[in-house]
Parts: sequence; C-alpha cells; structure tokens
Amino acid sequence: MNKNGLDYPWSAPPEAATTREVAPGVHWIRMPLPFALDHINLWLLEDGEGLCIVDTGYGREEVKACWESLLAGLAPRPVTRIIVTHFHPDHLGLAAWLQERTGAPISMTLGEYLAGHAVWHGLPGHASADMVGQFRENGLEAARCDALATRGNAYRAGVPALPIRFDRLFDGSALSIGGHGWRVITGFGHSPEHASLHCESLGVLISGDMLLPTISTNVSVNAATPHGDPLGWFLESLHCIKDLPGATLVLPSHGLPFRGIRERVMQLEVHHRERCDELLAACEVPRSAGELLGTLFRRELDTHQVMFAMGEAIAHLNHLEQQGALRLTQDLQGPIRYARTD
Repeated sequence: MNKNGLDYPWSAPPEAATTREVAPGVHWIRMPLPFALDHINLWLLEDGEGLCIVDTGYGREEVKACWESLLAGLAPRPVTRIIVTHFHPDHLGLAAWLQERTGAPISMTLGEYLAGHAVWHGLPGHASADMVGQFRENGLEAARCDALATRGNAYRAGVPALPIRFDRLFDGSALSIGGHGWRVITGFGHSPEHASLHCESLGVLISGDMLLPTISTNVSVNAATPHGDPLGWFLESLHCIKDLPGATLVLPSHGLPFRGIRERVMQLEVHHRERCDELLAACEVPRSAGELLGTLFRRELDTHQVMFAMGEAIAHLNHLEQQGALRLTQDLQGPIRYARTD
C-alpha cells in the first residue's frame, strides 16, 4: 500500500494481545491508549531461546491483561531484556511491572531514566505546577490552565511504578539480540535522550517516536528548560537517520510500519518550515504562544492535547527567536510575546 509517498507493507495492525512477524524474529504488538491517539506499537525480538521486549505500554489493567495473555501464549520462552526507548508513559509505563514479573533487566538511556524519575516525583522544573506556571506565563487562558492544574501529576496514572535499576544505553551502543547486531541511535527534542534501534542485517529501524508515518512527533519546551530549542534538536536528530538505506523498514510507535525514511524526513522538514512561516506571518504584532494556538492547531483541543500544543507552540517560537526571526518581549503585567524582527 502506497500513501503520502510512503510504502506500507501492512494495511492494518494486529489485534490486541496478538503478534505479527514483520521481519525475521521481529514481532509487532499493538496495545490500547486512553487518548485521542488510541494505540501504541510495541515490539518483541526473538533472542535465542528467549524474547526481548521493546517498550511496554501505558500502565492500565487492560494493558496488563494483554501482556498476561501474550506471555502465557509465549511460554516457556523467558523475557531476556526490556528496552525502553524513552520515558513517556506509553513506553515506560509497565516496565517496572514487567521487570518484577519476568526478572528481566531494563535498558534505557540515562537521560530518559532520570527524566522519568523527575516527572514522577514532581521535582523542581518537572512538576505539573511548574508546567502550568510556564503556560500561564506564555499566555494560555486561565480556564485551560485551571483544567491542567486539576489533573495533578497525570504522569503517575500511566507509570504506576518506576524501575530503580537499569542498564545504561549510549548513542552507538551495540546490542546483540538473537544473533543480530542492533545499534542505538539517540535523538533529541521529543524527549531528553530517545533511543531508536537500527539493525543493518535485518534492514529494520525501531524508530520509537522519533519518526512517525502520518503525524508529526511532538516537540515541546518544558518548564525546566524554558529557553531550549527542542525543534532545532529534533530536526538535527533526523539527519542521523535520514541517510539509512531507503529499503529500511521503519517500525514506529504509532501508525503502520513503512518504508521511505528519506521521504518522511523531508515531509517533516517541510511541515515544520510551514509552521514557522505561519507563526512569522501571525507575529506582525507581538503575540503569545497561548494566542497562537489557533494558528497552529485549528481543531478543538482537549485538555491533554492542550498540554502538547502549548509545548509545541513555545518550541516553534523559541526556534524562530534563536534564529533571529522573532524577538521576545514581556512587560511587567503581561505574558511572554514574540514579534517579527523585520
């Protein structure tokens, strides 16, 4: 199936609690999510007599039940390792539970491990109150800020428990899984130190959230790094995977597996350039991120989506400010606003 310039070998996902082999020894699992984005793809890699799990799903009882059914069907093969691409709850959510249940070690990058602990424990700069304060400062209307504040620490809803030990992954780390070599490719902008996995011999990239086929990866500024440029970091990270072989099968966390890495990266580069152009056109007079949400997101947003939308709006504005196309202004009573420099 060809769509949006990409090749999709499968037109539909596997049913929940079932697997589908997509490459020799590489199996696709789909689990539910309780959001508008209602699913996540997880992966099982055959590892000799055992199995390696890549990402674990959101911490809900129905997802646990899917895992129980899967593991029972795969018995007596043991789980040899659990790899977590990044700290977001649909990826890290059940890692501690699976570790306790199977005894398998968890592998992830240090940046993701520490970020998970920082958000879960509500450390300074990572607490929900800090996020809401950042959004208020950037012009999000009071009712939406209040709705976010009433959620409290929503991260814990998807990550009931955190791993207290892990094996550290680095950029370029070489992993031997099932007789195949896998290389870690770290990426930035979506999360602190996201780990994608490339297997040259199989022609497979487990891209996590760094490269998705039909939606753009969220890139957000968080309260701990208010002047960061996650959009710039994200676009630079895409260069590290853009030149992988064109026949590489990309296994994303959301959507369908696809081929066409270069085409998809180019589409994302155009998408973000167009977003920046829209913001520049809207900033003839000083505007805040909250005032510009309707420019970037023309559909109705629920509270969960507002969190991502605000982070992304600030990310694009920061990117343009650091490029010199916008200047930041703020008076004593008002929010942070941005205006064109020309």
